[in-house]
Amino acid sequence: MSEDTTPSRSNFITDIIDEHLENGRFDRVHTRFPPEPNGYLHIGHAKSICLNFGVAEDYGGQTNLRFDDTNPTTEEVEYVESIQEDIRWLGFDWEDRLFFASDYFGQLYNYALQLIQKGKAYVCDLSPDELRTYRGTLTEPGKNSPYRDRSVEENLDLFRRMKAGEFPDGSRTLRAKIDMASPNLNLRDPVLYRILHAEHHRTGDEWCIYPMYDYAHALSDSIEGITHSICTLEFEDHRPLYDWFLDELGVFHSQQIEFARLNLTYTVMSKRRLLQLVREGHVSGWDDPRMPTLSGMRRRGYTPEAIRAFADIIGVSKANSIVDMELLEHVLRDDLNNRARRVMAVVEPLKVIIDNYPDEGEETFEVPYFPWDRENSPTREVPFSKEIFIERSDFMEDPPKKFFRLAPGREVRLMNAYYITCTSVAKDAHGEVTELHCTYDPESRGGMSPDGRKVRGTLHWVSARHALDAELRLYDTLFTQPNPYDVPEGGDFKDNINPDSLQVIREAKLEPSLAEASVGEPFQFMRQGYFTLDSVDTHPGAPVFNRTISLVDSWAKLEAERGK
Repeated sequence: MSEDTTPSRSNFITDIIDEHLENGRFDRVHTRFPPEPNGYLHIGHAKSICLNFGVAEDYGGQTNLRFDDTNPTTEEVEYVESIQEDIRWLGFDWEDRLFFASDYFGQLYNYALQLIQKGKAYVCDLSPDELRTYRGTLTEPGKNSPYRDRSVEENLDLFRRMKAGEFPDGSRTLRAKIDMASPNLNLRDPVLYRILHAEHHRTGDEWCIYPMYDYAHALSDSIEGITHSICTLEFEDHRPLYDWFLDELGVFHSQQIEFARLNLTYTVMSKRRLLQLVREGHVSGWDDPRMPTLSGMRRRGYTPEAIRAFADIIGVSKANSIVDMELLEHVLRDDLNNRARRVMAVVEPLKVIIDNYPDEGEETFEVPYFPWDRENSPTREVPFSKEIFIERSDFMEDPPKKFFRLAPGREVRLMNAYYITCTSVAKDAHGEVTELHCTYDPESRGGMSPDGRKVRGTLHWVSARHALDAELRLYDTLFTQPNPYDVPEGGDFKDNINPDSLQVIREAKLEPSLAEASVGEPFQFMRQGYFTLDSVDTHPGAPVFNRTISLVDSWAKLEAERGK
């Protein structure tokens, strides 16, 4: 192996690959990502994508994208298209290696005929319920099907007639003839084909028998010359069956390797559960920003770089574990902190009237997007006028001792603008503060005092005359419990859905530069969090911004405490 194919990260999978390259079993590395087109990809799939494409890239190899489209009743073109979009968004490219299991239906059928001819497969007439009964349990062996000893000729005839559509759904299956007493239930004469008269999104009504996943998986890997078939840990007990298919047919033998899937606190990863959330209306769709789907995370403002960095940090192992959501959020904040432009947005506006500022006067301040690097930062013009908005929480009429923001008689700095002092308060009939009256120091332009006096409070603000009206959506975790399945007996994971997972702010005031924001562009709203323009519900003149994440980093704080 040449120097430029030395892996940049080492783990038990790369150890296996190194051994194969050294002993000559394989002279290359070729992986695949095989999603089922029956749902949207989620953060768990991202770990697998990064692993498969990353390992191949490290060794100068290739990765195929292959859709396991063997169940036409659950598959849709929508899912195929969304999966390709998600993988590209993460930054990976399968080039010209896009395949479907349905590409191999003819070849898989011929392999099944070979197994029948070898006496290694038979047509079984047991019903689905009878199949389950005959299979046995973890502690009791299974029983041979009464149809197990059919002749090769009869099995060939019946299987061809199955393909021809002569029998109804569920009436017959093709099963491998292995060992009904095996301690591994996957080897107890597993089903290879079932009858299913259903329209396929690619092959139409050409087929009415469809291969099972284990069978199609192993042989599709072999057909494509996949060297290392990397799967999640639940397929470890399926590996003997994977090997059995390839050995019995004498075809190219890929190596299956299993790793622990990603489990993340405060969310669920089961596509069946996610589909349930969508269908029952607990979320707005697969791309709801509260969902762990890649389309939902992209819409919320996650960056592909953050997800790839997260996958790199958690690594791969053989042991199941649960990763704290705080770690993912820490990685995201770290990424956004470096790329998000700083802007001003007022979430709960309180009007401030600057009495000694000219009534029709206005001016602009050239403000850097990245204040820590003023010399190199791009800038924008921020307008200022007699009336501005500040955060309602930045004013208190009777403040406690350590409140350093605006109060009657107190002076504060308006970020990048002027010093102002509150002179009076206007209230409505209910005693609610409606507006503040202040004066400003004209000599403090840019937020700098000429006489060197200091103030302890600095506020963000937006000019009322120029403010951009926007809707803000503030997201929290979709579930209230770290483990959503932790419910009392008889309970349901949906009992732990967070009723406050979405807060909508409809009267936010934003600085006008945000009128030029584009989808996918991250911003830090000063003191509010990281936001991005919503890709679905934004309309001309009516922007909607999603809060990607707040500014508080509990993981970083925890790590700092651990380091003390």
